[in-house]
Amino acid sequence: MRPHLLLAMSWFILFITIIFVCGFTLVFSADDERYLICRNLFDCGNIKGIGYPFSGSNRPDYCGYPGFEINCSNQVPEITITQSTYKVLVINNQSRTLNVARTDYRENLCPTLLLNTTLNPNLLNYTTDDHNITIYYGCPAQGPPTSYLLTQFPCSINSIEMTGYFTATDDFSFLGNLASNLIRYLESCDNSVKVQVRQSALEPIIENATVAKLLGALNQGFGLEWNANDTLCDACNSSGGQCGYDQRTKAFACNCADQPRDFNCLPSPPRQSTKETSNQDSLKIGLGIAGTVVGVFLGCWIMTIIQRKRRKAALLKSKDLPIAATPLSKGLATSTNLSQTTPSLTPSKSDIDKGSTYFGVRVFSYNELEEATNCFDSSKELGDGGFGTVYYGVLRDGRVVAVKRLYESSMRRAEQFMNEIEILAHLRHKNLVELYGCTSRHSRELLLVYEYMPNGTVADHLHGRQSNSGLLTWPVRLSIAIETASALAYLHASDVIHRDVKTNNILLDNDFHVKVADFGLSRLFPTDVTHVSTAPQGTPGYVDPEYYQCYQLTDKSDVYSFGVVLIELISALEAVDTKRHRHDINLSIMAVNKIQNHALNELVDPFLGFDKDFVVRKMVTSVAELAFRCLQQQREMRPAMEEVLEILRRIEKENYGAEKADVLDIREDDVGLLKHPPPPLQLSPDSTSDQF
Repeated sequence: MRPHLLLAMSWFILFITIIFVCGFTLVFSADDERYLICRNLFDCGNIKGIGYPFSGSNRPDYCGYPGFEINCSNQVPEITITQSTYKVLVINNQSRTLNVARTDYRENLCPTLLLNTTLNPNLLNYTTDDHNITIYYGCPAQGPPTSYLLTQFPCSINSIEMTGYFTATDDFSFLGNLASNLIRYLESCDNSVKVQVRQSALEPIIENATVAKLLGALNQGFGLEWNANDTLCDACNSSGGQCGYDQRTKAFACNCADQPRDFNCLPSPPRQSTKETSNQDSLKIGLGIAGTVVGVFLGCWIMTIIQRKRRKAALLKSKDLPIAATPLSKGLATSTNLSQTTPSLTPSKSDIDKGSTYFGVRVFSYNELEEATNCFDSSKELGDGGFGTVYYGVLRDGRVVAVKRLYESSMRRAEQFMNEIEILAHLRHKNLVELYGCTSRHSRELLLVYEYMPNGTVADHLHGRQSNSGLLTWPVRLSIAIETASALAYLHASDVIHRDVKTNNILLDNDFHVKVADFGLSRLFPTDVTHVSTAPQGTPGYVDPEYYQCYQLTDKSDVYSFGVVLIELISALEAVDTKRHRHDINLSIMAVNKIQNHALNELVDPFLGFDKDFVVRKMVTSVAELAFRCLQQQREMRPAMEEVLEILRRIEKENYGAEKADVLDIREDDVGLLKHPPPPLQLSPDSTSDQF
């Protein structure tokens, strides 16, 4: 027998076997996989039977609630709450409380990072049995005016020797005139941290305060009450389901035996007699055999179709058809004139077959994407881009995607469509959104298909619908800045200018890693010129003032826009807000004024702890200085994107565990650079969210 026939027969036998197994599996399968998995509880150390709202070990994230993942390392259960790690001591499902202890105060009072306990009040709250103890660090050497309420201890943090105190009370009113002097002394300390202990552990400290007793109380932990849709969970459990969470809808899910449901499971049908059950089993066997037979015939038919297509493809290939485009400098095709590089973009019959490509990306049929988005159901809208609406979709292969539907009213939609495909098809970077495919240029509608980012945009978390989540701590914001700068530096190295850098175009995945998106306005930049003359396009509040005034686009235009993004990360304010004072409507102008007047603290988001945490204060100050440079009106004075990335990485590397932050000190010649800030854009208050 010929080798290729033997191989074909082997594949055919394997296909029949799969059909046979799948037929019987589908007939006799009863319980949904998520239901079976979420029934599992797990043990970790002394804590037994850990279930909802917790995930971890053998319980995937859809079996728990976001923010309640237990990490069981060396049989020590730990949970991360807003960037801090806690050892879990007790879980009480009846009272819905857990007892936790800070891991950074396990052995001494001098942790590397001085962080207050921060809770998301929507998920966790302190119990009535918790009590605050304040620890002060870096206090003046002369000592407090009265010391019997304070316990002194020496401390060395990152090789910095300092004096610390702790006290079990913040109410010094009974001291009379001494109270104000004592408060003034404690406020002069570099930093203060509030830690929590149980009321029962507080009494020995009040009687005789020592470092050893405080450490003992801290290791006994404190209580937290959780709120994770527990009422819905009770109803789900009562109906026979397993509580969980749907990552797609971002809502509670009741995992039932048949399928996940929103709230509770449907009642089970009445139990049938043995005779009826036997008859049903016979029917299932018959259906399984019938399904297998149908599968065999279907397999034969599919193989016949495949062979025909192969012969047809071979025939077309022999005719030496032209390809869509030829990559040029640095792996990218030129965009100066699409008609010159592409003989014809009109799809042949082979273009619209599944698997055909434009510029190397897959071409989807309109019907497939209409099906994926449930006929572009308005309930699946994720948001509006500059040139189209983005929808949530699920492809036939199960992939979750974002589908951009370009506006029919846009006169330049075909240009934006081809521009985005041409650029993204040749770019590969971990912080750039991946383009899965598109429709044919001559499809009923122009559609682009991207990877789906479940955590929305940075704008959502800073000043949008998720701004109260408390998830964007300073380390997360700095990481977002670094990853965005990395993506833009890569674009500039590839001779691409994004031209629409803004927080709405910076997407976040489940782990808050960045994906820069929306390349409809991007331009391929010739290597032999300093700028491109073009009409200003972009989003108000982010547009480079020199580009706006002189119609000259350069890579420094992206640097200016990124400077606005840095200020947004620092302040959590919108780039343009007509509700602010008329001098502060434009965030970039507002930020420059604050920095010039040494009032950075008035700009910083209070959530970051700028006034209390000297490490955060130092890092935010450094990032503000960098943003100040990016917002220079003259493009020659702005740093290159590669330099911006290097500075941000250095800030992250050097400033964790740094000394007390210096006061922001901008040289007089630097201040002079911005004595004439860019003129405000001529905008109507009703059009601030629209593009030029």
